[in-house]
Amino acid sequence: MNSPLQDPTFAISSCVRVERESREWSLSELAERSGVSKAMISKIERGEASPTATVLGKLSGAFGLPLSMLLARAEQAGERLSRAADQPVWTDPETGYTRRAVSPRSGGMLELVEVTLPPGARVSYPPSAFTFLHQQIWLRSGSLVFQEGEITHELEAGDCLQLGPPAPCTFFNRGSKPCSYVVALVRR
Repeated sequence: MNSPLQDPTFAISSCVRVERESREWSLSELAERSGVSKAMISKIERGEASPTATVLGKLSGAFGLPLSMLLARAEQAGERLSRAADQPVWTDPETGYTRRAVSPRSGGMLELVEVTLPPGARVSYPPSAFTFLHQQIWLRSGSLVFQEGEITHELEAGDCLQLGPPAPCTFFNRGSKPCSYVVALVRR
């Protein structure tokens, strides 16, 4: 049985350090490749700072990994069944965005992630965070403004959007209630 990940800060910090060291990159090299300051990367690796979704997106892009894979590596491999009570939930300390890893941690080809975005919250990712993925966003409740490069998509409950080629992306909940969506990811 999977055990819930209570505070993933240590697991994320270890994963970032392992990914950097496995490439034999210095802190400076990762900072240059990701656009995240050397000081922030050092704090993350020491477990002194919980990275925001944007920072994790930049780091995963520098590693050539989807954000979901970076987090999955932190959450570690597990069984083929993912019970709701055992699904790891991560909260962005900056926006309050929550990410639930719905899929089993077995590392399968398809990955499902449930996200809840608080009212007024905005989360942006660089194109590198989408380079190795095919993605669809299915809005379950609320409304979502999704900026994909120069294109703006306004999604309502039940809408499903297939993302195009990698571009800078921003998820924005301009509503007065949280919005909830599922992201389906398949590695290219």
